[in-house]
Amino acid sequence: MPTAEVNAPIDAPRGLAGVIVTETQLGDVRGTEGFYHYRQYSAVELATARTFETFEDVWYLMFHGELPDAAQLAGFRAETAALRTLPAAVRDALPALARAGALSGPLAGLRTALSLLGATAGFRPLYDIDAGRRRADALAACAAVPTLITALHRLGQGLQPVEPRADLGHAANYLYMLTGDEPEPEQVRAIEAYLISTIDHGFNASTFTARVITSTGADLAACLVGAVGALSGPLHGGAPSRALDMLDAIGTPDRIDSWIRDRVRRGDRIMGFGHSVYRTEDPRSRMLRGIAERFGGPLVEFAVQVEARVEELLAELKPGRELHINVELYAGVVMELCGLPREMFTPTFCAARVVGWSANILEQAEDSKIIRPAARYVGPPPPQPLPVVAPL
Repeated sequence: MPTAEVNAPIDAPRGLAGVIVTETQLGDVRGTEGFYHYRQYSAVELATARTFETFEDVWYLMFHGELPDAAQLAGFRAETAALRTLPAAVRDALPALARAGALSGPLAGLRTALSLLGATAGFRPLYDIDAGRRRADALAACAAVPTLITALHRLGQGLQPVEPRADLGHAANYLYMLTGDEPEPEQVRAIEAYLISTIDHGFNASTFTARVITSTGADLAACLVGAVGALSGPLHGGAPSRALDMLDAIGTPDRIDSWIRDRVRRGDRIMGFGHSVYRTEDPRSRMLRGIAERFGGPLVEFAVQVEARVEELLAELKPGRELHINVELYAGVVMELCGLPREMFTPTFCAARVVGWSANILEQAEDSKIIRPAARYVGPPPPQPLPVVAPL
């Protein structure tokens, strides 16, 4: 990018669509091709390959720029597994956080828990610490988030949290802490593929939020809390469960047309379809559909029927809009098939995306320039005379 400062105002499209705000080595989304990557590798290939197939492989890649060899992976897995156990002060506060967030779910409690974790662990402003300390803080947060999420969920259900196990990989340990039972291998592989596929996805709303906060020099926990807040919105990370709710509402194949036509006529969004970047089928959806079809069953068959017919209806009702399936529908199907409760769909997304956020935070922290855009004022022309207040 040009290094010269540009002081003249520049109009940007709504939502900053297509505006390049920085350079990154972490990855990109190529929407017209239906392709996205982590560093130099296809993200979907990383999620489905048999050679490099663990979440920790890709976590290492995002933090270090290369895939680990066997020795590096073993060391990294040991390092991150040791960070899963929560500090006592954080663990003791979780029951109160779970009670306070009983109606809003684990992400609400996670925001507060992350702040407490940062304070307890002594996270300092990123501006004041070196790259080694930033990495240490990022690893600690990424390793703790799955423990926090599952503990808050279980406490909210009246159950005791399950302590993490260092002998299990990241995905298997997450499922174990969620249910208290060691998961089946096919469940682990399915959830691991999902987690890998959602680590990063360009400058989405939550990632950009994290980078904006990072540009102020704030501590890592503050950056992640902002990202979690952005992710919690139904137009970002809150949609997989809503996509399954849509399947429930449609109910049977004969109701697809009438249900979709009615929602489009009312101007409602069809959850699971359309994307701000992709003009093709979302490659994550294609991968997750394949995983779902290996499980099989009525839910998968119905989802495939709905997908095909909704694509046809959207092409008819919204010609030229290129509204194709996105990650949400089959993400929800896969998580449902693996036994995850729907209120844990978005938190599970968060358990993966925290690694992408942290990699972006580490990259942004190398740039001391604060992100400070401008807005065009469109209110009443100033200065107006102050109103005269009559004495009582």
